[in-house]
Amino acid sequence: MAERIFGHMPGYPEGSLFEDRAELRESGVHRPIQAGISGSQTEGAESIVLSGGYEDDADDGDVIVYTGQGGRDQLTGQQVYDQPFSRGNRALALSKQNGLPVRVVRGSNHDSPHSPPHGYSYDGLYTVEEYWHEPGRSGFEVWRFRLAKIPERVTIGQVVREEPAGYSVPRRREMWVSRIVRDSAQAAKIKALYKHRCQMCGTRLECPAGPYSEAAHIRPLGAPHDGPDTEDNILCLCPNHHVLFDNGAISIADDLSLIGADQGDLTVRRGHNINRRHLAYHREHLVVFASFESEALT
Repeated sequence: MAERIFGHMPGYPEGSLFEDRAELRESGVHRPIQAGISGSQTEGAESIVLSGGYEDDADDGDVIVYTGQGGRDQLTGQQVYDQPFSRGNRALALSKQNGLPVRVVRGSNHDSPHSPPHGYSYDGLYTVEEYWHEPGRSGFEVWRFRLAKIPERVTIGQVVREEPAGYSVPRRREMWVSRIVRDSAQAAKIKALYKHRCQMCGTRLECPAGPYSEAAHIRPLGAPHDGPDTEDNILCLCPNHHVLFDNGAISIADDLSLIGADQGDLTVRRGHNINRRHLAYHREHLVVFASFESEALT
């Protein structure tokens, strides 16, 4: 099995053009001849192709909302059943979880002003910012992935071998990282209300500079979720439960019992009125309960 490379392919800078999928495969920029996602459920997705196959895709250039794979009739191309959380969909979710860059290729059949007039174009590295599921235009559940362009000065390359799975030492490059830090007055108030104890497990982390906790938004902020930065949409969590909650491994029922790997109830103090609509949104769009299938895509 060829090495799996997360990052730019040597010799093929952003803007490289390809006549067809066979040339794409030969270059290594995107190896599958037909599949839109190249990757492994155990290692992540290294590249995707936007080729006009899914009606729910949205392309704004630096931000893409990409529809996952599966659920289409092979003859008509119409969505005929729900997309499973497996194969390419799970690989993209793993790239989000592990912060791996994804190569984005656009085909001429993709309805976007950013697509090439013919063939395929390699349009750089993107990061998977989030993923969720919702009914698509055809009425069946689809997985959606929001990808954002990585500024060139932030990109790094990593090489992964398929079997056995193991990361080689990445080439060193200068990195400039910009992160959005949200710690509004509302978040600070919720943290103080719980004295920085996790509402799920009760853990309070004591650091040299003081206690540490994280503010988790039940319904994520910004498009497409449009969750508010308000107290009724904020939880005080430890880092472990924040990661599990954001990645859909655990959720909360309307009666405040924990759903997923955890048992028990969410701790809620007087004065913290959690909006049940936000809890319902998290359960309906962000929770993932699926069996693991160890399967490579390429």
